[in-house]
Formats: sequence, C-alpha cells, structure tokens
Amino acid sequence: LFASAEEQELEPLKCCMMVNHDEQITVYEQIAQKLGLIERYGNVVYKPTSFINRHTVDDPIDVAFIDEAHLLLTQGKQSYQGDNQLKDIIERARVTVVMFDENQILTTEQYWESQILNQYRELAKCQNNYFELKNQLRIRASEEIVEWIDDFTKKRKISPVPQYGGGYEIRIFESPLDLEQALKGKAADENHKLSRLIATYDWEYSSKPPAARLLKYWEVMIGKWHKPWNRELDRELGKKEKQANKALSWAEQPQTIDEIGSTFTIQGFDLNYAGVILGPSVKYRNGEVVFDPSASYNAKAVRNRTLSDGSKQKFGEELIQHEVRVLMTRGVEGLYIYACDDALREALLQAMK
Repeated sequence: LFASAEEQELEPLKCCMMVNHDEQITVYEQIAQKLGLIERYGNVVYKPTSFINRHTVDDPIDVAFIDEAHLLLTQGKQSYQGDNQLKDIIERARVTVVMFDENQILTTEQYWESQILNQYRELAKCQNNYFELKNQLRIRASEEIVEWIDDFTKKRKISPVPQYGGGYEIRIFESPLDLEQALKGKAADENHKLSRLIATYDWEYSSKPPAARLLKYWEVMIGKWHKPWNRELDRELGKKEKQANKALSWAEQPQTIDEIGSTFTIQGFDLNYAGVILGPSVKYRNGEVVFDPSASYNAKAVRNRTLSDGSKQKFGEELIQHEVRVLMTRGVEGLYIYACDDALREALLQAMK
C-alpha cells in the first residue's frame, strides 16, 4: 500500500531483486509474474551477473534487493569478469539491501575475506543501516532443538536430543532404507508432501549423463541401497511432464521424491521434513564432529582459493561445515538423519536416548 501511494505522486521506483541461485530465480520469477510486476515493470528478477551486464553505473536503479548475498562471487569466473559482484551491484543502485549469512557460504568462489566483508559491514553500521537478525523463522521448533542443531553444525558437538521439540520431530535411522521409507510416509500425506531426501555432496555427479559406464544415473550409493542424484530422473520424463515441471522448483516436482537433493537444489528452500544423509565427509572422532574435505566430491568446496594478497588457501573443512548446516536447517516440521560414518551414527543414536 505504501508503494502504491508513493507511485501515485512520484515516478515509479526502479527496483530489482537478485539471487545467485537457479532454483530460487525460478520461484521469484513465478511470484513476480503472479503479482503482475513483470507486466507492469518488465524484468525485475535477475541473477547478479545478468543485472551487472544490463545496468550501468551512469544510470543506476533506485533499489537493489539481494537475497542470499553470501552466494555472490568475490572473484571472476567464466561468466563473470569482475572482482566482486556486491561492489558492482552497489555501484548500479542508489540503495542496496543485502541479506547475508556467513554460515551458508558453500564454494571457494563465494568465500568472503574478513577484511572485505567487514568493510561493507562497517559502512552499513556508520549509516545506521546494519541489522542483525537473531531469530530464525524456518524451523517450527523449541529453542532447545535449534540449539541442538547449532551445537552440531557450529560447535561440532553432539548433545542429547531434547525431549521436547515444540512439535518439531528429530529421528535418527540405522539404515538409509529406513530413512527413505519414513520420509516417503510423510510425503504421502498432503500436509507434508514437500518432504525430500537430501545429502552431502559425497558421491560423484555431473550435469552430463554417465558415459561408458554401467550406471544409468549418477547416484548416491550406500551398500546395496542407491538413489539417483537430483535432476537425473528429469531426463526420462515425457514432454508433457517436463512442461508441467518447468515453473516448479526441484522439491515441488513429483518425481523428485525418488531422488536425492543437494545444496545446489535445496539451498534457500523450505521442506516439511528433511531426510538428511550425512555422507563420508562427516565423521565423529574423539568426541567431536569432523568435516573431511578428502571424502567430498564437491570440487567447488575443496579447491584452492587465491586471496587478495596473492596467497592460496583451502577452506574445504569450513565450507563442508556450512553445507551440513544448510541441509540440516531445511525442514520446517522435522529432521530425519542417517549417517554413513559408523561412529557418527552410533553417537547420534545414543543422543536420541
């Protein structure tokens, strides 16, 4: 209502929303279409590189809103030739609103050097425009449950699972099949149909189909149990099904109940129940949760990063820790877990008791 009243007296504001995530772009474009924003203003939803390429410093927009700003690139790559996407966006907008969570940075290209991040943070503080959001709204759980997840994903410790969850359900499973059956049982209920299996990126995957292999799909394989990775079943859908899925996110597509999602398809989304498979990169040793980059297939998380001073560093352990946090905070109503590491699985089962 405020915006409508303003627009009656002034020229319409030029506003754009950005997120560096293919799945979320699809959802935001749907919302913009339903609200009539695209018909009225043209394209208002962009990936950062597209926005930077289509707008100039000499003709800035009024307001740029960046969701998941921790996903912005801080070094050049094939599609982006600059050095810092946030800097380039700020130069092309009179006002820039940034949503940022350091605990959800997942690749070396997104890694923010502390002095660079603090520069923007201090600038916002000087302008009295820095707001720290301390309460999460995704998980419908007691504070004790949220603290339990924080202990695991931030402090690397396994605390006893609270008996009271505020309606939120945590379960630990002894086999991936048990996890799958319980999760599918939830998804069969219309009230919980957005329940999916998701996993750490600890099994091989490529956007190209497996070649010269016996494999039909890229799969998550645990003993005799196996399931296709995200987007694998899409290749076998008919034209009608593919068209129906075009405007849907991965989690909303019906065939994905038989797939395993990753942070690349689920980050930023809400599920009813999240069935999380903690692969070989997550272990339990000497009373502590260990994140092991050598067991990960996510090359983007474990490769070297060249810092502004020219030095090279690896951030794999930290980025896998972030990956686990993203996966474990997707479920609004519950978190189901299977751990591949025997010691970790046993520690989690004991924590349930």
